[in-house]
Amino acid sequence: MADSSAPKVTAAVVKCSPSKNLNVGFPHFATAKEMYRHLREITQPGGEYVVRNFVGVIEDFSVEASTVETELFPRGALEFYTTKNMGWPFAPEEEAMWQLDERGGAQGDYRAGMQRKIENVIDCLKTEPLSKRAVIPIPFNSEGSETVDWKDQGQNKCCRELHLYLEDGKLKCTGIVRIQNANIMVKNIHFFATLIDHVAKELGVEVGEYTHWITNLCFDRNATSC
Repeated sequence: MADSSAPKVTAAVVKCSPSKNLNVGFPHFATAKEMYRHLREITQPGGEYVVRNFVGVIEDFSVEASTVETELFPRGALEFYTTKNMGWPFAPEEEAMWQLDERGGAQGDYRAGMQRKIENVIDCLKTEPLSKRAVIPIPFNSEGSETVDWKDQGQNKCCRELHLYLEDGKLKCTGIVRIQNANIMVKNIHFFATLIDHVAKELGVEVGEYTHWITNLCFDRNATSC
């Protein structure tokens, strides 16, 4: 019999805006693995073939469920690239072991200023939980967008922004991606999931769903000007 005198633990009430999320109309995937399989399938022609304006929702966005190992990305590679993009320290030996051009170059290097950007969204949602300004911009970290140059791979980041928001008592996120090579998607998702998990823990909330918005979706990096 339960001890009625024991203190009861009540979940913290998270202040959220009343909302209607239209992502219910997009394809939903239980985990990142299911989305990955789908993206590989619909880009199967390969080469220059492009799927435009794909939007999908991953329901379980926990780090473990978002760890999708492939031949190109074993767990060690996923964890290395996530560590790097989070702006956390890593050993030269790790870089020598896992860094490969096939796994993405300057376009997928998001680490510059990342810790400051993460601190900013944590401060934003702690200070004003109803805010629509909890955004992590990826490109133009040290210079304005007026210097845009399509030939500069480092400027033309694959992910453009991550939009974080509190909804249904959970931390949710929408990622805006300029180009997604289907075979590299697992690297991006592992990083995004780790980032969201980190922010959620700082806020004391659970992780909710993730919406992945891709303008250009290709099979791999063989397409022109990815």
